[in-house]
Order: sequence, then structure tokens, then C-alpha cells
Amino acid sequence: MPRYFLESKAVPIVAQTIELKRPFADLFGTIAEQPWALFLDSCEHPKSHYDFIFWQPEQVVSLAADWPHQLTQLLSQVPTYEGPAELPFQGGLAGAFSYDAGRALEQLPNQAIADIALADLAVGCYHNALIRERQSGKTWLLSDAETQQQWRQFWQSRDQQPLAQRKNFALTAAWQSNMSAEDYQQHFSKVQDYLQAGDCYQINLAQRFSAPYQGDEWTAYQRLRATNQAPFSAFLRLPEGALLSHSPERFLRVSAMGQVETKPIKGTRPRHSDPVTDKRLADELQSASKDRAENVMIVDLLRNDLSRVCEPSSVQVPTLFAIESYPAVHHLVSTVVGQLPAHSNALDLLAACYPGGSITGAPKIRAMEIIDELEPHRRSFYCGSFGYFSQHGAADTSIAIRTLVACDKRIHCWAGGGLVVDSEVAAEFQETLDKVAKILPVLAPTEVGA
Repeated sequence: MPRYFLESKAVPIVAQTIELKRPFADLFGTIAEQPWALFLDSCEHPKSHYDFIFWQPEQVVSLAADWPHQLTQLLSQVPTYEGPAELPFQGGLAGAFSYDAGRALEQLPNQAIADIALADLAVGCYHNALIRERQSGKTWLLSDAETQQQWRQFWQSRDQQPLAQRKNFALTAAWQSNMSAEDYQQHFSKVQDYLQAGDCYQINLAQRFSAPYQGDEWTAYQRLRATNQAPFSAFLRLPEGALLSHSPERFLRVSAMGQVETKPIKGTRPRHSDPVTDKRLADELQSASKDRAENVMIVDLLRNDLSRVCEPSSVQVPTLFAIESYPAVHHLVSTVVGQLPAHSNALDLLAACYPGGSITGAPKIRAMEIIDELEPHRRSFYCGSFGYFSQHGAADTSIAIRTLVACDKRIHCWAGGGLVVDSEVAAEFQETLDKVAKILPVLAPTEVGA
């Protein structure tokens, strides 16, 4: 079990190359049952650079109160690092932040039911990691100097063992939403009232699908991985269950030199099997005035959030309205950049921007209050974040959309979208279904077996 008080260590963390031929997903599968085993997975996305496997953290943090301070203190205790300067993770923090971790940062109401028995944070302090650079295929083993040989032998043995037979996973009943179409329409109308009254410019509204299940959550992740190929995917084994994310959206990336990038998604169209129709849908999205207006609202929100920590003159928008395409949908994506001052770090930035504006609305706090009023259940880790924070300053995090939470033999999946004054209820409801078109059917009872 992880220790809950990190001891001071003089032994440095070292990184050395290791020859491992198997795909990272297969390697992770050999430890997927270990509590706090974490896979940050690019799914071989062509624009991604690194994949990460973390295991056996020195300490875990699950209490959300004052988590920015707790995590900053913990990060400051990580031992020194010896290895290639270019590696993005050199010992530090990794894991998942729930959407409700934002309650430690702002005063919010408590109307939505908290029926998932998980803590608001699932973050570990890791000295142990495998890091693979995708373009070269080179892999590094990160560990304490005194355990480097032990872990080298461990992973080389795993690399050579025959693959274990995949375990069973099956839903034992059909998915059920916490909103009927009629419920969604009623909530949509209330959102419109708030928008017309000037409370907000945009409000994100989501519905939750839930089902009982039996079997292994890692098997479910592998099935979803094959159909989604999302660049910010993640799997985290928890003592109470697991978190499975197939997100296309970056939240915050910070370089070791303090350069910041965020890439908000706002605007969606479904994919089509006919290439001509598919391109028409993408072109339609890129030119749609409503989607562009929604995107700009969130870009402005994130510019303001970044400016709370970044050098004000450094916050820029180099790209607006780029199309990124995934198996289920096309997305409209913009890019905002900035520069951290020398006295600030990636955890300061996360706290200033949390949770991401693309999944709340604007203004953020009022939108979050309305979300808590209208969504029947708390979001748990949906719309939270997965990622890492290295001791040398680098960090990368996702927005946890297309994310499933498995706890107490029930699995939950959410889908939502940003609503504005000229939104149409039927189109918005359909958009939520489009976003999970490569998730819910993949795990549906009629399509799963041994």
C-alpha cells in the first residue's frame, strides 16, 4: 500500500533507457490490477509525443481541502533527478482531479446528489514510471536509483511473457440516463431563462448514463480504446473501482520553461461513413456562426483564467476554429498560450483555471451554480482532469470528457454541451448522444461477451 507520509529521501530518481518491445497498452495490462496503477495513453495519435505508465506511488492524496497547497508541498519533497533533461516527467505527481475538486476553490451549492463513493482527488506522488517517446520508440525507466535494477528485471520479464487471456467485462443491464428527453427539455428551458436574464452567456448541461456491470474494467478500457483513439486517454485503477477516459481535449500543458498552452473544444458535428458527407459536416462546423461564437466565449474565459497567473502580455490566441476529427465526431478547437512568471508553477495555474471553462460555461462560477441546480447528480471525475506535474516544472493535463467512472460495480458515462441563447433543444440533445456514439454501444449488453 502507498505510504501517506512521504519520507525524506537522499536517493535520487534516475532515468535510463530500457529495451521493451511490446506496445505500452500490453505492458500496462500486466499491472492493471494494482491499486494506483496509471496509464496516460495517447492511443498512437500522430500528434502525440509520449506515453506514460506509473505504478506504486510513494503517497496518494485524496482529500480535496486546500489541494493546491497540499500538492505543492508534496511536489517540493520529490528527490533530485538524474537523467535526460528532455524527459517531460522526472518524478512528481500524476493522477486524476474530479470536477468537484473545484469545490475546494469556490463556494458552490450542494443540490446535486453525490452518489458515487469516490474521493474528489486521486493523485499520487510517483518515483516509478515508464516513458515512451512515440516517434523514436525509445523507452525510459524512471525509479529510485536503488530500485532501478529491480524494476528493470521486472519489466523485461513482463515484456517477454506470453500475453494473458483478456478477462471478461459485461454490463448486466442496459444503460439508463438520469434525464429523459422530456427532463432534458425542461432543464434546457431553465438554462434559456438564465441566459435570457443575463446570468450567463453559455451554460454546459450534461446527462449521465449508468449501468451495473461485472468483470474487469481494464477490459472495458481496451474495447473503448480500439474504437476511440483519443490522444488524452487514461486508465487509473482505484481501490474502489477504476477511471476510464478517452478524451480528445488538452486542458493545460506547461513546459519546463513555463510556456503554457490550452486547447479548448467547443463545437461538434457527428462523423459520417460517406467521405463527401463527412467533409461537408466538418466544413459546416468550421463556418457555423453559432459554434464559432460559443468557441470564442470559452477562449475569452480561458484568456482571463490564464491572465490570473501568466504574464498578462504573454496571453495570446495563435489559432482559432481549427477542425480536429475523431472516430465519432468533428470538433472545433482553438489554442491559447501564455508564459508563467518565475514565481509561479503549473499547480498555481491549474488552481487558477480549474475546472476548465470549456465544460462549465461563462461566467464560470455562475455557470457551475446552475449546473449544480439542474444536473441531478454530481459529475465526479467527468469534466475533471487527468495528467502529470513533474518536479522540474513540466506538466500536461486533459479535460476529462468521454470519461467513465466505475465504482461499486456500477459504471457511469456522461455527455454534455454548451448551451447559448440560440441553441435548439433537439440539436443539443442529439449532440450529447453523438459524443458517446463510440462508447455506449461498445459496452452495451448485446455487444459484450467473454
